[in-house]
Amino acid sequence: MKKSLIALAFGTLGLGIAEFVMMGILPDIASDLNISIAQAGHLISAYALGVCVGAPMLILARKHPLKHILLVLTSIIMIGNICAALSPNYIFMIFSRFISGLPHGAYFGVASIVAEKLADKGKGSEAVSIMVAGMTIANLFGVPLGTSLSTAISWRMTFLLVGFWGIIIFYYIWRWVPEVENIKDTGFKGQFHFLKSPAPWLLIFATMLGNGGVFCWYSYINPLLTNVAGFSPHSITLLMVFAGFGMVVGNLMGGKFSDHYTPGRVAAFAQGCICIILLLIFLLSNISWLAVLLMCLCTTCLFALSSPQQILLIRHSKGGEMLGAASVQVAFNLGNAIGAYCGGLPLQAGMGYQYPALVGAPFALIGFTLLTIFYRKYEKKTLKF
Repeated sequence: MKKSLIALAFGTLGLGIAEFVMMGILPDIASDLNISIAQAGHLISAYALGVCVGAPMLILARKHPLKHILLVLTSIIMIGNICAALSPNYIFMIFSRFISGLPHGAYFGVASIVAEKLADKGKGSEAVSIMVAGMTIANLFGVPLGTSLSTAISWRMTFLLVGFWGIIIFYYIWRWVPEVENIKDTGFKGQFHFLKSPAPWLLIFATMLGNGGVFCWYSYINPLLTNVAGFSPHSITLLMVFAGFGMVVGNLMGGKFSDHYTPGRVAAFAQGCICIILLLIFLLSNISWLAVLLMCLCTTCLFALSSPQQILLIRHSKGGEMLGAASVQVAFNLGNAIGAYCGGLPLQAGMGYQYPALVGAPFALIGFTLLTIFYRKYEKKTLKF
């Protein structure tokens, strides 16, 4: 495995902890800041909205070397998470989470392009999956570590950890990632030309709605496992390890299968499975072992989608590859924000913690439908790249 891809994965590891650790420490933050669980869920949305604002700003940096852009984005990761660790109140925490989200989509967009340029021939999806692997490792080890720190010491230590990890990311990108050829500058208007085609819109909306369906449920996974499945709060760390393991497996499978079959087919199949799993979570989450099994299956399918969607949007955004690659994370995190909000609606109405999964199922179904349309209409064109 190339050291340059490992360095890029270090970045997604830090971003993964910053994004996903909120699900495990939501009750701790709510208690410390004297807010409700539903209000704490808005911190997830604030991060996601930061992603949506930050990614399009890549257009302003399109003439700069890709490696230099990565280093600047890493610096913002450090600043945002250290500010979150020092937040004195809810408003400042919302602001800090927004800042933390700004580099997320932009980093994934630039790193995806760099990873594909560094990949061996015919291994583009696999190289992107290695870059994305940092996020899955974050869920396997980083998020449980952050959850443990929150339980044992303070949730602030979790964000402090990510802030200092940013220093390591910066160093290894500087040392291991080579200068790669810049993408052709097509001008400001040229960056948006690919959006005239229906193909990227199908992928963007499929990503947004499909992910939104998952996050209706996953944003409130902690109270679901404790209040419905019957697990103790101290077991959440271990259960998050299981969820992270599913993400690691799904990401590797998605990259491998996309190179051997087609990215569109893999994405559509995984999204269809998510729809069914969310319905089963609603019906069976009161059975503890099934709640854990279904959680692992859902996180596996969620990250089996990741590298196929990333590589497809790069291939269908000629002339605006940087914006196209970042659009995946914009869609992913906009879905994150929508899911966290919509998933909280039944909770605010006094319904049980299994209901967010039921709210998410129709979102996942629409995502599956859009990916199926894309697969049938554009897959043959994709294979020509």
